[in-house]
Amino acid sequence: MKLAFSTLGVPGLPVADVLHLATTHGYHGVELRAHPEEPVHPGIDLAERADVAAQFKAAGVEILGISGYARVAAPGDDEPVLDDIRSLLTLARDLGAPFIRVFPGGGTEQSAEEADATAARRLGTAAEFAADHGVRILLETHDSHRTGAAATRVLGAVGHRHAGALWDVMHTWLGGESPAESHAALAPYLGYVQVKDIASADDKTPLGLGEGVLPLTECVDALIGGEHRDGWLCWEYEKRWYENAAPLPELLGAGSDFLSRLLNRHA
Repeated sequence: MKLAFSTLGVPGLPVADVLHLATTHGYHGVELRAHPEEPVHPGIDLAERADVAAQFKAAGVEILGISGYARVAAPGDDEPVLDDIRSLLTLARDLGAPFIRVFPGGGTEQSAEEADATAARRLGTAAEFAADHGVRILLETHDSHRTGAAATRVLGAVGHRHAGALWDVMHTWLGGESPAESHAALAPYLGYVQVKDIASADDKTPLGLGEGVLPLTECVDALIGGEHRDGWLCWEYEKRWYENAAPLPELLGAGSDFLSRLLNRHA
């Protein structure tokens, strides 16, 4: 499996510095947080996009995915959500990224069945646009659909190969699923996996990998035992939301070593 990290862990860091971290610490790819406060987002022009793609190519590092904030199950009109997804898909195509990330975002003012139907309808429409762009939309296990079982209620209804799943291991664990259960549900749809670590369900301040309570060994075992042994593990360190967390650059080397040890157990 290949290793990546998310720029959520290095808020606002210039692309050249992100690439230096990746090449220094043995990461094969980077997940780019697509937000206006970051260097890469849908508002940058074609020349800027070409420059970003060229920098990654020169460094030999892949752009794993574009992490957007579209909420496909959110109440309201479809078109603003679809416009947001289209802008992410176009950015991913221009950068050569294979995936974009979207959230569920179902509101409490609707039933689970209504949220599922809304998300499936929007993803079904957006998946056609994604297919034209050669990019896959990944629904993250998060918020209203944090478990594998919940995410696959939506993805099963969509039934399109350009709509898949992003497994955030913290949220499935918080939702009460074991890694084996999450993997079994998500395997037919899986794009890649976000790993992280935290102290407890009540304290989600990010920690170095292997320093907290998340069942990372079991997650990797489930992946290697299935058909995703050639996929990606992406470290999403949520520094942007936890200013007092240790700086990610200080942890990247140990994180790469930790994930490599888990993977080498199956070599």
